[in-house]
Amino acid sequence: MVFHPYNSKRACDSWLTAPVYRLNTEYLRDAEWSQESLAESDSPGESKDLQPKALLEAALFLAREPMSSRRLAQLAGLPERTKTRQLIRELNKRYDKDQSAFCITEVAEGFQLRTRPELAAWLVRMQGVPSALRLSNPAMETLTVIAYRQPIPRAEVERIRGVQCGDLIRQLLDQDLAKIVGRSEELGRPFLYGTTSKFLQVFGLASLNDLPVMQH
Repeated sequence: MVFHPYNSKRACDSWLTAPVYRLNTEYLRDAEWSQESLAESDSPGESKDLQPKALLEAALFLAREPMSSRRLAQLAGLPERTKTRQLIRELNKRYDKDQSAFCITEVAEGFQLRTRPELAAWLVRMQGVPSALRLSNPAMETLTVIAYRQPIPRAEVERIRGVQCGDLIRQLLDQDLAKIVGRSEELGRPFLYGTTSKFLQVFGLASLNDLPVMQH
């Protein structure tokens, strides 16, 4: 199975969703700034005249990872996080009205500016887009077990799947889709595994609560 990173379609719609890419901002340096530091400029017409919506949009544009509503509120000088969500809704309405290539998606317990899924087929022809994430069916099954049963030891993953999963779990660790989250109290205190923030980003999940409901 092939997954392109930064998929903006929610996983509850499908585990296999169309690829979508966020802005390629590798040429931009990491930005750590605040409303206070921007306001220090004495030049007329600079940050003191900027609207919170513009500051929020700029922060999302530069961010390499999803940003929490609290962090965005700090950067845009907003008094509360509910105002952040309101501005994000307004920005998305503007993007929809202008038929923009971008949208702001809630993912990995934060918000991220992404390109729209319908542009995926065109974007894959461009150079510099993120490479596809490839998962075999056994790896996908192993990841699914970890996602739904976390925190879970390897022995339990292998019991559910009926096969050894050591190599597959190491592959998921190397791809930053799974991580060690602790140790079991069982004999030998084996490692417990869970999913990562990257897992949420790849599958377009705001949090683990958005995992699709399992069909029994």
